[in-house]
Amino acid sequence: MIIICQKPLKKLKINGIALFPFIFIRKPEDKENNVLINHEKIHLRQQLEMLIIFFYIFYVIEYYYWFFKLKDGFLAYKRISFEREAYANERNLDYLKKRKFWGFRKYL
Repeated sequence: MIIICQKPLKKLKINGIALFPFIFIRKPEDKENNVLINHEKIHLRQQLEMLIIFFYIFYVIEYYYWFFKLKDGFLAYKRISFEREAYANERNLDYLKKRKFWGFRKYL
């Protein structure tokens, strides 16, 4: 895991994004934000389990499925199984130690 602070993220409405093997964050002080970093680490694990490319394919498919169903981009994002798992467990800093393989499946 490599954490990088990126200026382009300042123009987006996100605090961080995981693109294996990197975690890009908006502000340098977010390196100390354990909840944000844990959220992104969960995504890195998901990406590895899905052999990286399949994570992105499934992520986009799931996003558009929910977008067309709900007609709302933010709600569609929140319904993605990968995001649901990450948000549900981001405050549990030991989650990745106990997480089962393909743990996102229970959030489908």
